[in-house]
Amino acid sequence: MEPPSSMRVAVVSGLHRAARARTVDELITAVPGSVAVHHDFDRIGEGVVLRLIRDRWGPVDHSQVELDHLCASCTLREDLVPALLRLNESGEHTLCVVETWESIEPRSVADAIASEPALHLAAVITAVDSERLLPDLAGHDDLGDRELDIAVEDERTVAEVLAHQIEYPTVLALHGELYRAEARSLLEHLNPAALVAAPDADLADLTHGRFDPEHAANRLNPAWAQYADRHDSRVRTLTWTRKRPLHPARLHEALEHIVAAGLRSRGRVWLAGRTDTLLVWDAYSDALLLESGGPWLDALPEAAMEMVSESRRASAQLDWDPAVGDRRQHLAFTGVDLDAERLVALLDSCLLTDDEAGEPLRSDPFADAL
Repeated sequence: MEPPSSMRVAVVSGLHRAARARTVDELITAVPGSVAVHHDFDRIGEGVVLRLIRDRWGPVDHSQVELDHLCASCTLREDLVPALLRLNESGEHTLCVVETWESIEPRSVADAIASEPALHLAAVITAVDSERLLPDLAGHDDLGDRELDIAVEDERTVAEVLAHQIEYPTVLALHGELYRAEARSLLEHLNPAALVAAPDADLADLTHGRFDPEHAANRLNPAWAQYADRHDSRVRTLTWTRKRPLHPARLHEALEHIVAAGLRSRGRVWLAGRTDTLLVWDAYSDALLLESGGPWLDALPEAAMEMVSESRRASAQLDWDPAVGDRRQHLAFTGVDLDAERLVALLDSCLLTDDEAGEPLRSDPFADAL
């Protein structure tokens, strides 16, 4: 007996539940023989996770999931992937739509599905509500504030999760009419690689491709991603690039104002006193993550270059300067009504001056944190 062919799988993620459910409905209605799988974490506080399988006519199965640990990664490993493999073995379905829960980021789901040879990861789609997009990206709520945390010590913010959901896929399904033009611009700035689809778009056609998680991860890594300026009406992305280090004391003093200037900022920075270390900058609303991204390529011995990814080597070649190698500031700030002139002046004021170059630093507020 021949093994069943690979079942196509499309992942639909999104913080906005109604928009996400509408996208799933559109897919399973448009594709004959399709089915949707959703894990419901609404009652995880009671120790309950439910698995719902439905087709275009309604529920097919509704079961409580028995897990060793109640968390998203355990659900993926212990229930979602096995359920997809069972559906594939039945040979009854041409497409399975995996509908994630609100605070699940699509990358982990896509990685798990793509690692199974019997499954064909056809598409990753995030559904967005145009009316809720800007408030959620600009808000200050942690997931716990909305009871969306599904793991112990889950300290992510709503803005962080939504940004990751938007930036990872190659399709963004935009629902709603209010603030639609502004929402579309924001999505296109945050993820220039994605198609922004209207509700009446034929999403079924998008489920015949293949989503490459490795390519998506490389595209998103701020240690070597290349960002570009863009300006559409009120939405602007400013890219700031300089070839001298930042003074740690002045950067620390200005940090709050820099981060608050945009809804989202990302990239890499070169801090004085850390000649060899690339620092990754990831900011969501008013929350900033600044951490080591490993060495600058110019700091590596030639023999180590073979272990560096092709994507990073290519990016470093674009950045290369005979004097400083690939060391530089490369930050992208996306926001609505962004004051670019003021932001550039503030960032430039944090750079090391000619007089300070070569002189020892008197203080480094980041010394204990990085």
